[in-house]
Amino acid sequence: MAIMKTFYHSCVYATLMASPAAAQDVQLQFPVSIYGTPGYIDVPSAEMFPDGQLQLSSSFRNDTQFYALSFQITPRLLGTFRYAIARGFDGNGKGDRFDRSFDVKYLLADETNYLPGVAVGLQDFGGTGIYSSEYVVASKHFADDRLVLSGGLGWGRLGTYNGFSNPLSALGASFSERNLSVKPVEEAGKLSTGDWFSGDAAFFAAASYQINDRLRVALEYSSDAYANEVERTEFKHKTPFNAALSYGFKNGAEFSVYTLHGSEMGFMATLPINPQKPKFTSGIEEAPPALLPARTAALSWDSNSVQTKDSPLFAALKDQGITLEGISIEGAIATVRINNGRYPAQAQALGRTARVLANNLPKEISTFRIESTANGVTTSRTILRRADLEALEYDLDGSWRTFARAKIEDAPKTQATSISGTYPKFDWRVTPYLEPALFDPDNPVRADFGIQLAASVTPVRGLVLSGAIRQPLTGNLDESTRSSNSALPHVRTDSVEYAKQSDLEIKHLTAEYFFRPGRNLFGRITAGYLETMYGGLSTELLWKPVNSPLALGTEINYAKKRDYDQMFGFQSYDIVTGHASAYYDLGKGYLGQVDVGRYLAGDYGATFSLDREFDNGFSVGAFFTLTDVSFDDFGEGSFDKGIRFNIPLDWLTGTATKGGYGTTIRPVLRDGGARLDVRNRLYGVVRGTQTNELENRWGKFWR
Repeated sequence: MAIMKTFYHSCVYATLMASPAAAQDVQLQFPVSIYGTPGYIDVPSAEMFPDGQLQLSSSFRNDTQFYALSFQITPRLLGTFRYAIARGFDGNGKGDRFDRSFDVKYLLADETNYLPGVAVGLQDFGGTGIYSSEYVVASKHFADDRLVLSGGLGWGRLGTYNGFSNPLSALGASFSERNLSVKPVEEAGKLSTGDWFSGDAAFFAAASYQINDRLRVALEYSSDAYANEVERTEFKHKTPFNAALSYGFKNGAEFSVYTLHGSEMGFMATLPINPQKPKFTSGIEEAPPALLPARTAALSWDSNSVQTKDSPLFAALKDQGITLEGISIEGAIATVRINNGRYPAQAQALGRTARVLANNLPKEISTFRIESTANGVTTSRTILRRADLEALEYDLDGSWRTFARAKIEDAPKTQATSISGTYPKFDWRVTPYLEPALFDPDNPVRADFGIQLAASVTPVRGLVLSGAIRQPLTGNLDESTRSSNSALPHVRTDSVEYAKQSDLEIKHLTAEYFFRPGRNLFGRITAGYLETMYGGLSTELLWKPVNSPLALGTEINYAKKRDYDQMFGFQSYDIVTGHASAYYDLGKGYLGQVDVGRYLAGDYGATFSLDREFDNGFSVGAFFTLTDVSFDDFGEGSFDKGIRFNIPLDWLTGTATKGGYGTTIRPVLRDGGARLDVRNRLYGVVRGTQTNELENRWGKFWR
């Protein structure tokens, strides 16, 4: 199953990644509110984080905690996921509320020399309404950007102190009234669009001043009366004024102490992470081989001398972390098939391969045709000329000029003669693992820690036999006492039983076959124990032209539910699922995806996804799924949605290493919209070696 990672786990990894900002000057240009968005304490500003930045924040005050993850999706659009723990909020002060919510903010107008920046935002637009509000806010910088003044108009929570009749009522009577009551947890997730910008409105204002490079002070007049907290807890609203003092660290993190409405003090910590600024921007791997003067072929040289594993060419490529799987020489053209086992950017593997070929093949060979592979099948062919390599190696604009002169084409069939002894291939590794679970209302953070053994064998090209077993060592996943109350088949909501009833676990045990049925076509067949909860058969066909931003795919699966002990047995539940998918590279790192079909519970619908991928492989995305399951039958959360991101290992370490850490944060895991978690879906396997991705990371060609 798709493992639901915890926000806590994300924070741990993010803390490890904080060091990239260390070399930057401290610039405390604007504060962050307790809700994790650009703002002051309660109220927002019109500021935006730097484009592409991730912002982690946590805030603590008496009986209330906020944890937030914000992402600057575009220079104008900001998204935030927040998790709140409100002690004593429910049940006459005896029950705790664990609340999940999303925010979105859009910059309507940039700040100019004379006019302020203006932004509009929705806060908690899909939760239980505890923190629900909307606002329009303007901000202006003064005194060399040290002083920032903001003011705005708020609705919802931000319209509860000194509120007045909604000026938008002139547009229609529906803007006059608003339901300010807090929804029960079961109704969370529904979009109350009828309440947006409705009900009373109120003004708010704030200012911040940067005292020096480390200290900043903020003062605000808040239009939030904290009506729910006053009614349900012991909170007392004595004044609309709040204040904060913030201290900035060298790595970009900040720590703040604040006063809240004259009755409480709180603390907040924030940590910015910029995916576009890894610690080791150029990598710390060994330098590539320099081009040597071309040599004339020796009288004894022939094409057969390089078609063995004992050749100097094979050894030279192996030294670069690249396996030569095949080679053919026809006149002045050398065609090679390679497997890149080291470099996250395929362009870097191509660049090193080209230089090794130039240094080991005689000068009579003027053209190199390099076939890239993924899981044994050829995915693209890059054609480079020796003369271009020699002319552009030290050119200041050599990367772009090399790409412009390269030709990239499809390679449905390899044209390189296979080198005997390349297969079979074996691989194995023993690693620790941490498997968390998020948002159990009885204990919001649960996790198991243990040891995992993973192994694979590739007997022939395209066929991969692999498996992974786990032995939990410690943790509390099996301590959950919550049982599923789902009205749908329990395809995901009884996942806790897999933790309770298993010890040694088979995470997956599969045979995968990858093949090329035709030009621009890729195929996959996977059989076995596919994931934690299901085994069966998965088949997939993908149409992906090498130079096109568009890809289309279809997948059909037969899935049978596994026994809770995660060994070899099965339960009685089985189902045929499948999806038709469309993928589109929107440019500038944005990837869109739509999947339409049947899900594990038998429901029909569609999943919509948008991811932003940076040139270094770091990606952040969001998705939501709507099916024919009603909100009531779906249960808490109303529909499936979540945030996902992937952090490549080389971003963390600077070393040329494949792999990384990926996670999905779901506000709640239910049965509607649940999809089989199949490894190695074709779009992710193929796209890294094709034109769009090669172009995005071609700057690594000469590295």
